[in-house]
Amino acid sequence: MTNSKLIRNIVVAIIAILSLGSCVDEEEYADNPRGNFEALWKIVDEHYCFFNYKKEQYGLDWNAVYDKYSRQIADDMTDNQLFEVLGNMLGELKDGHVNMYSSWDVARNWSWHENYPSNLSDTLINRYLSTDYRIASGMRYRILDDNIGYIRLQSFASSMGEGNLDEILYYLMPCNALIIDIRDNGGGLVTSAEQLAARFTNSTLLVGYMQHKTGRGHSDFSSMQEQRLKPSKGIRWQKRVAILTNRSVYSAANEFVKYMRCCPNVVQIGDRTGGGAGMPYSSELPIGWSIRFSACPMYDKDGNSTEFGIAPDYDVQLSQTDLLRGKDTIIEKAREVLRQ
Repeated sequence: MTNSKLIRNIVVAIIAILSLGSCVDEEEYADNPRGNFEALWKIVDEHYCFFNYKKEQYGLDWNAVYDKYSRQIADDMTDNQLFEVLGNMLGELKDGHVNMYSSWDVARNWSWHENYPSNLSDTLINRYLSTDYRIASGMRYRILDDNIGYIRLQSFASSMGEGNLDEILYYLMPCNALIIDIRDNGGGLVTSAEQLAARFTNSTLLVGYMQHKTGRGHSDFSSMQEQRLKPSKGIRWQKRVAILTNRSVYSAANEFVKYMRCCPNVVQIGDRTGGGAGMPYSSELPIGWSIRFSACPMYDKDGNSTEFGIAPDYDVQLSQTDLLRGKDTIIEKAREVLRQ
């Protein structure tokens, strides 16, 4: 055999081996109802991070979920019918970070806030803010008539300017205490949540832990990695703080509450947060629908999951009587606690 033939045969053999390996490692699913169902169940099975926790909390059995929804798949079902079945299957995870996106709808599970009182009235918020409030970095803020500062922050979707935060805290510095109202804050950038929380500590704090998926098994995770909050180099608040929460506080906003509860002189008032303690992972089905779900679990400083929310120090609900009087029960409770 000549050298050229030998080289050609070696190359052909290598290509064959690589092709065989790719067939073993990567499963391909057909773009039909059965193929899309199998692909979705498998992707979630290998990457979702809360299977063990949710089995413990409410008995989730992902294999039983497969059996339940597999029986609902038919070759002649429409895309709308398939979307409904797959969306219902994802709903078994009871996770607000789990979504499936088609061109006409988003499959979601929002039971973490839809099944509870809102504990928020925009009309009342506007009464407290009046019309002469200031605005910076997505925050509306003013000084209330009892010399307590009030910040209304509805989202962490945008980054915050360090200069803006300096100006806000400098303006509120004469106040005796501070209220940060994040009710209905559905999250956004964890970096923004950390950036704001860094204004309320003078030392580096252990605020929680994170893990990463290391394999396809439900228990395949890295060791606990510490989350530490470092103090800002800008102006830092030194007085008492009340964080106002309801069930619609989720994801990065839930993380903000987790960070703030580690800071000195901070209390949480209102309802339990909605949770959302998993960093999301994205993928796609053969039909083209994109999916995302929790892949990296996060914990508080004591190693407890906050996936189902963080309980407040003072459990306060917005009362109908106060609503009719033009008073926000949760804000008023915060003012009372901060004046003590």
